[in-house]
Amino acid sequence: MRRLFFGLLILGLLGAAGAYITLWASPGPKAGPHTVVVEQGSSLARVTNQLVAAGVVPGTATSFRAMAKLFGSGDAVQAGEFEVPKGASGAAVLDLLQHGQPVQRLLTVTEGMPSIIVQERLAAAEELTGEAPLAAEGTILPDSYSYRRGETRAAVAGRMTAAMDKELAALWARRKPTSVVTTPQQALILASIVEKETGKAQERRTVAGVYSNRLRIGMKLDADPTVIYPITKGKPLGRRILRSELNAITGYNTYREVGLPLGPIANPGRASIAAVLDPAPTKALYFVADGTGGHVFADTLAEHNANVSKWYAIRRARGEM
Repeated sequence: MRRLFFGLLILGLLGAAGAYITLWASPGPKAGPHTVVVEQGSSLARVTNQLVAAGVVPGTATSFRAMAKLFGSGDAVQAGEFEVPKGASGAAVLDLLQHGQPVQRLLTVTEGMPSIIVQERLAAAEELTGEAPLAAEGTILPDSYSYRRGETRAAVAGRMTAAMDKELAALWARRKPTSVVTTPQQALILASIVEKETGKAQERRTVAGVYSNRLRIGMKLDADPTVIYPITKGKPLGRRILRSELNAITGYNTYREVGLPLGPIANPGRASIAAVLDPAPTKALYFVADGTGGHVFADTLAEHNANVSKWYAIRRARGEM
């Protein structure tokens, strides 16, 4: 009798193990595909309840946890968003959550992008929730930011501004004595102008040097992008600046008002901030487009006027004037 009992017990255990193995290799009751979001710090038990409730894995929460302990690696599940393919087995689902690549969603802020466009991009990200805040101009660090489905737009915006706070503090600590700005806010303002005035990386420090020279001697900056900012909040103007706009007193019109404008006119990148904190050693006070996407610099007004004449000739040859 004892042998029969143990034999039946062994057969029962083998049968249960076989059933578990079969169940482990089976898909959940809902075919999928599924989107699974694992919150930061989630335990296997919590994720199991979530998977079973959504029909992603077979069996009950108790049986799935038992199978995970018997057949799984024992590794922790990752936080993130995962795309579970149609017909994936319980084994495949657990392996994906433990070792797979989460879905990467990125929102990119390019150098010189104004805050109003960042707000629009946040609002357009359908996987995010809540209102899209409008960050103060110059407080967002241009970069690519990852986000998860269901995350709030305010949380993503908060990471953008925290990144700028951190980067600005680090760059400010390395500023050179030749920098004309005296506060981090002034650095952001001047860097935003540099950002909008040149798209060539090799020119940034020289442009910063020109504007630094002007500020030192009390000369107006004469920067077109500052005139445009109050009109469009940083978006393209789409036309030539009007004479009335060049004459307007706005706090941003550097053709009428000496010194820096009231605030940044865009969100400057690391390189432009670094440029105003370590401007190129130059005597130049002027620059104008050279027809190649860059600029030609001049120390004197006479040299500058000659360069402007050359630029006008290029534009006339192109039919732009």
